[in-house]
Amino acid sequence: MADTLEFNEIYQEVKGSMNDGRLRLSRQGVIFKNSKTGKVDNIQASELAEGVWRRVALGHGLKLLTKNGHIYKYDGFRESEFDKLSDFFKAHYRLELAEKDLCVKGWNWGTVRFGGQLLSFDIGEQPVFEIPLSNVSQCTTGKNEVTLEFHQNDDAEVSLMEVRFYVPPTQEDGVDPVEAFAQNVLSKADVIQATGDAICIFRELQCLTPRGRYDIRIYPTFLHLHGKTFDYKIPYTTVLRLFLLPHKDQRQMFFVISLDPPIKQGQTRYHFLILLFSKDEDISLTLNMNEEEVEKRFEGRLTKNMSGSLYEMVSRVMKALVNRKITVPGNFQGHSGAQCITCSYKASSGLLYPLERGFIYVHKPPVHIRFDEISFVNFARGTTTTRSFDFEIETKQGTQYTFSSIEREEYGKLFDFVNAKKLNIKNRGLKEGMKQSYDEYADSDEDQHDAYLERMKEEGKIREENANDSSDGSGEETDESFNPGEEDDDVAEEFDSNASASSSSGDGDSDRDEKKPAKKAKIVKERKPRKKQVESKKGKDPNAPKRPMSAYMLWLNANREKIKSDHPGISITDLSKKAGELWKAMSKEKKEASGEWDRKAEDARRDYEKAMKEYSVGGKSESSKAERSKKKKKKQEKQTKGKAEKKGATSKPLSSTKSPAKSMSESFKSKEFVSSDESSSGESKKEDSEEEGGPSPPPSSEDSASGSD
Repeated sequence: MADTLEFNEIYQEVKGSMNDGRLRLSRQGVIFKNSKTGKVDNIQASELAEGVWRRVALGHGLKLLTKNGHIYKYDGFRESEFDKLSDFFKAHYRLELAEKDLCVKGWNWGTVRFGGQLLSFDIGEQPVFEIPLSNVSQCTTGKNEVTLEFHQNDDAEVSLMEVRFYVPPTQEDGVDPVEAFAQNVLSKADVIQATGDAICIFRELQCLTPRGRYDIRIYPTFLHLHGKTFDYKIPYTTVLRLFLLPHKDQRQMFFVISLDPPIKQGQTRYHFLILLFSKDEDISLTLNMNEEEVEKRFEGRLTKNMSGSLYEMVSRVMKALVNRKITVPGNFQGHSGAQCITCSYKASSGLLYPLERGFIYVHKPPVHIRFDEISFVNFARGTTTTRSFDFEIETKQGTQYTFSSIEREEYGKLFDFVNAKKLNIKNRGLKEGMKQSYDEYADSDEDQHDAYLERMKEEGKIREENANDSSDGSGEETDESFNPGEEDDDVAEEFDSNASASSSSGDGDSDRDEKKPAKKAKIVKERKPRKKQVESKKGKDPNAPKRPMSAYMLWLNANREKIKSDHPGISITDLSKKAGELWKAMSKEKKEASGEWDRKAEDARRDYEKAMKEYSVGGKSESSKAERSKKKKKKQEKQTKGKAEKKGATSKPLSSTKSPAKSMSESFKSKEFVSSDESSSGESKKEDSEEEGGPSPPPSSEDSASGSD
């Protein structure tokens, strides 16, 4: 017999709703994963007390009762699967899977039995219907009557609102059957009763959804939001996940509470409760319990007196009461260094946070997408501009989410993140080795990140260590190819005013030719600050010795390829973080025992000091003199070369066949073109014309003015 049985498209009945999911039976117990919420129910084999097989509306169902009174119902089985399940229960759980049929007589009177968390209405020995008391939201009594109200299911088209029971009076003195019935219901029902004082109260907290300022009263079993207009009571059993997310401005924090079922206000449903805090806001908190009660209930997670940041206190109290881990952003860092990406969803701007096990978008409307429900992602070109792109996510249920207007600079970081998480990217296909490694029955709440502060402190230490190490070895990366002198000469050659004058003086007489020199004259003017920039860099001598690398940088250069091979697809920033963690993880004894990198760093430092002494004694002055003479010689060569080119350019177009009128038009220069630097071009032109023997044109007023200057 197989050690496990798996069933797809099984429905679990929870608070009146039928949740689709996957069921696995193994030697260790029963696991059901909800496809919608990702929540996992895990029943240990040792806890199972009874198993019942019966016919229900969706085929056949399985009802499991545990030793502590909990009841789990799973529907959607086929009749042929009974034998397989019965044999499995006998072999691994040592339980008989009993077959029980419901009574279908249609009678409306019978006997009510309370067993564990179940109310069963029986006719004779057969049950007619059963009500899990955790579904009851309110219980009211009247004369010989008890009314039960139920939690509403938003996904169902038709919901059961209430059931009324008529309780006939009895002759027993001192016992009211109506009150006894109501007490049995209330002892197991999920009814919110604000009895006693709150454990603590947070005043005037800013809430984004639902919007407004609310006082939050923390009770042992529920959370009470008290606002100016509306009040909400949220049982801790409805809290699905907790998120603590830093805002992009690094001055604020989001605290997000995921709810299932959501809180309601009229026809509006709020699946997320989002609080916004300032990091600078501090608070001193005293719990309304004595120290013994605090220690007994919270086991060291909370103390009677606490102080710190407001967001830290709220998240700490919620974590202790809800008993769920807080999810914080993972290793992702965007282009600006933030752990989120600015984008738009449904025409509203917000922030998208890539997490370790999914994406969350805040804040309007909030969206949480788990990796295990993603079919594929797609990077699409922005519809309005090329400076941004869209990030599309399609789930296995066919729902599509489009996050638009993401800056183009974020593309590389987001693509590396998606690649590292092995998500399927559209149009690329699922490559070999990219298959998702998620456990089908892993709880999406089981996050490796426990608390935000612990994570941030650890990353802060790594960043500080990396910064110190990199500053020691930063001097090694000098720009050897950049030579200020040569760069200056190249610029002068390309934008030389003399060259522009000679080339333009011999061209045709069109208007286009007159506009060209004007543009070049502007370039000459803009060249002045560039010269200053080049001259300011002349203090950096390329012949100076390079600064030595630290032990960490030597170790990193030697192990970079190994880290890349161990973590394929790792980004540059993640590689430096990983290297910092590995270096930090190496014990001091191990570093001292090998001594290789410290020894190499010490040798490099001694060589550097020796080279610096030699350089400071004579090398610096000699190299600077040689550099200056070399620059001067190059400058002179370029000047003589430029003059030779000018003569060739001016003598070529002027010939004896040219008419005087044409020569006159060629010699004319516009006022904006003429400059003091170019007066020599006019004189050289005059000399050339006399040598040819042709008639010399009369000088214009502009030419005479430039000549006198």
